[in-house]
Amino acid sequence: MHHGTAVRAACLALAALSLAACTSRSGDDAAQEGAATPPRPTEQAEQAEPEPGADGAGDPYYPDDGNGGYDVTDYHVSISYNPTSRNLDGNTVVTATATGELETYNLDLNGLKVSAVEIDGKAAKFDRSGEHELVITPGVPIADGATFATRVRYAGVPASAEEGTLGVNGWQISQSGGAFAAGEPHSATSWFPANDTPRDKATFTLDARVPDGWSVISNGRESPATKGSDGWTTFHWVEPIRIATYLTTVGIDKWTFERSTLPGGLPVVSAYAPGAEDKRQVESQLPEIIEFLSSKFGPYPQSAAGGIYINENIGFSLETQGRPIYASWAELDVVVHENAHQWYGDSVSVESWKDICLNECFASYAQWLWSEEKNGENLDDLFRQQVARSTDQFWSGKLYDMGAGNEFTSVYDKGPMALHALRRQIGDEAFDRVLKEWPAEHKDSNASWPEFEQFVAKIAGQDLSGFFAAWFHSDKQPADEYLYPGSLRK
Repeated sequence: MHHGTAVRAACLALAALSLAACTSRSGDDAAQEGAATPPRPTEQAEQAEPEPGADGAGDPYYPDDGNGGYDVTDYHVSISYNPTSRNLDGNTVVTATATGELETYNLDLNGLKVSAVEIDGKAAKFDRSGEHELVITPGVPIADGATFATRVRYAGVPASAEEGTLGVNGWQISQSGGAFAAGEPHSATSWFPANDTPRDKATFTLDARVPDGWSVISNGRESPATKGSDGWTTFHWVEPIRIATYLTTVGIDKWTFERSTLPGGLPVVSAYAPGAEDKRQVESQLPEIIEFLSSKFGPYPQSAAGGIYINENIGFSLETQGRPIYASWAELDVVVHENAHQWYGDSVSVESWKDICLNECFASYAQWLWSEEKNGENLDDLFRQQVARSTDQFWSGKLYDMGAGNEFTSVYDKGPMALHALRRQIGDEAFDRVLKEWPAEHKDSNASWPEFEQFVAKIAGQDLSGFFAAWFHSDKQPADEYLYPGSLRK
């Protein structure tokens, strides 16, 4: 995710470098340098697995998100959407494997009236609870280890999920009268039932039916559209690589499409909403961006590439898997940022939301790396300039376990500085290994920040506990020992 307000606020900083963000946090000054020592990774308590049938997956920041008792393997979402009435009819099949015996279990779905639920083709009882819980009771308990398919039929006018830190999340109406879904940490459940936690990634198929004249963009690879005799057309998209629910998307508009392939045959599909066609020039650099990021992070990990350019001034752009969504203000640096997420955030997803630096710190530092290679930027000079400009407020934002609601703040500005300091602490050779080997080791899975600390220390052959405490666990400016490692020290 890329913070729109911060992009606009970054105009002065852009003279030096297109930064990911310039939001600030409160903190103590250099006279109070230092950091409280956090629990080391080996001391961190393991997240307890939720009980079968639990109405939450166990994330401490969002305890009601997701559910216990099963592992989703696939979503097959079928929708019909009428832009005139804004009504959506949905028929979603969620295929999962039980991780315990299930007498009841939940899916997450906001609003939208459910008319029927089936389990393996047989009608099941259901009820609604709280803001988003769909409670399902099978006719007979589902055995531990059994694979089962839940079909949910539903309809209504989708609503946005919430007003998040960076703006509205979930289903949104575009100026043209179309619609799109985008948001973090919540978006998917505004238009289909899901186990809404990044811990439960699954493959994703979308069949979206819209009136003729409208078209649909989504994740993954497209199949030929099916034109009906009733004035409606169904568009088909398949994401064969497991995806976290908030990274799914649908865009319904009168899109202008561009299609191509990268060397090696990877399909590229980009879509431009009415009024956003001028973004073609920005998107034309996507092959160069992916080639550059692959040189830093390893082979591109997604099934497809492209971009979704909306003509909306929303507060963020988002790394929807394989095909990011870009707000109207997005420029080249944002495209670099969101595509870096295809490794850091999409392929390797957070274990918990407190690990968000694994996504945003790295995507923001990718912008620094781009400027270093493409623009000849001296990153040590940039780093020192950022330190000189920093205020007490800047340093107070923690980069790990920052608290619910604070995830999308300091990771954009303090985050890339911390990674540059880490690079200077362990040296370019070790840092380059980290950038490539971390996403390779955790490809198509989830990982935590404590795991990352252990991973880096092993590659570097150093005791980095003090460094990580000062930069990532603390809400104070690091002591000079950690603030200016290696070539940063003058």
